Amino acid sequence: MKQKILLFILMTYVIIAGISFPIVPHPINWYEFPTIPGLEQKAKIIFFHVPTAWLSVIAFLMTMIYGIKYLRYKNLDDDAKSVSALQLGMMFTILATVTGSIWAKFNWGTFWNWDPRETSIFILLLIYGSLIALRSAVENEDKRARLSAVYSIIAFLTVPFFIFIMPRIMVGLHPGSANDDNAGPVVNFKMNFNMQIVFYISLIAFTMLYYWMWKVRYKTIIIKDKLLKNNLR
Repeated sequence: MKQKILLFILMTYVIIAGISFPIVPHPINWYEFPTIPGLEQKAKIIFFHVPTAWLSVIAFLMTMIYGIKYLRYKNLDDDAKSVSALQLGMMFTILATVTGSIWAKFNWGTFWNWDPRETSIFILLLIYGSLIALRSAVENEDKRARLSAVYSIIAFLTVPFFIFIMPRIMVGLHPGSANDDNAGPVVNFKMNFNMQIVFYISLIAFTMLYYWMWKVRYKTIIIKDKLLKNNLR
């Protein structure tokens, strides 16, 4: 209960601060954010877009970890934890894509430009969407869990490249691309102390939200499986 209250407080603060705190050329007050070259007023999207992208990586990492645990112990609970992370990973990847597209519309004029970062996240959607399709195509739960585990390991090997490497070594429109001389890499945004506080609180709050959702989803899958097996008896 205490964790839920803390999560509510943190998310409320992030939403209020991320939307209402003004961006000014020379911040004086504690609630003012600095102007970031190349982003200006649209810089506030980082409080919501970056955490969703971050959670995508965390979720896909957990998908692989519990896939490996299943291959080692053959416990279907690990498969349930893996697929719970997979489903949330897809959801947060879609949210990252949508928020990024909205930002692109205001900054570049169109929702989609096939920028390297847009292209890389689209490829990840295809990779992990294929894993969901694979799971739905296999009825035997042991075989499904085994194939999913192997696929999740291979799939995650592509995540660091598509998320952290490819968008930074290729020329693109997104901040942090090889030709970007304004904001620089995402982690090196020219934020003042107050903006950094809101940003890191946002990462913490979204991570807590993800963990809570993952636990709820995992328990839901377990309960659903038990009810299904009881009905078949």
